[in-house]
Amino acid sequence: MEKEQLVEIANTVMPFGKYQGRRLIDLPEEYLLWFARKDQFPAGKLGS
Repeated sequence: MEKEQLVEIANTVMPFGKYQGRRLIDLPEEYLLWFARKDQFPAGKLGS
């Protein structure tokens, strides 16, 4: 993965849920780990 891709992902805004409107880089690590363990991902940028 390229540096530019990582920066883009980190700056992606959470589109739903408890942390809606916040950048992924600003979310608690526990939430990101929980999200990564889910069996289904949302459609769109976060689900790709």
